[in-house]
Amino acid sequence: MANWVIEELQRNSTKWDKVVEEIVRIEKKIFPKHESLARTFDEELKKKNSGLLFSHVEEDGDVAGYVMYSWPSSLSASITKLAVKENYRRQGIGEELLKAAIDKCRRRKIQRVSLHVDPERTAAMNLYKKLGFRVDALIEGYYSQNRNAYRMYIDFSQDSNSTN
Repeated sequence: MANWVIEELQRNSTKWDKVVEEIVRIEKKIFPKHESLARTFDEELKKKNSGLLFSHVEEDGDVAGYVMYSWPSSLSASITKLAVKENYRRQGIGEELLKAAIDKCRRRKIQRVSLHVDPERTAAMNLYKKLGFRVDALIEGYYSQNRNAYRMYIDFSQDSNSTN
C-alpha cells in the first residue's frame, strides 16, 4: 500500500497546473457531465473563500483524491466536492480528506458545514454519518429530474453542553 499525504493546494504553488489537471481528469471520470466542475475547476478554485485539499501518493505525486470546500460566510461552509480515485478507495483517504476540511472550517470558527449527497451513494452516506453529519432535508431533483439529494450538515456549537 502506498504512502499518501494530504496537502492544501495554494494558488501560487508550482504544483497548481499539474494538480488541477489531474483533478479535472478525476472529475470527468467520476461525475456525470452536468455535475462535473471539469470545465470550470480552475475558476472555482480561484474564488475567494474556497479551498482545496488533495491527497497524493508520496513517492510519485499521483493525486489519489480531493475535497473542495467554501465558506460563503463566517458562520457556514459547504463541502462542494469529495472524490477519491477508484484504485485508492477503501483506504481511508476520503475520510481523512473530509476530516481535514472540517478541521479547516472549525479553525475559522465556522458553526455549520453542509453538503449534498445522492441517497443512493451508500458509501458516501455512511462516511458522512460516521463523521457526525445528519440529514437535514431531501432535495428533489437536485442532481437531475429523477435524482434527488440529501442535504446534510454538522454543527459545531460554541457551548457543547447546551441542548436545543
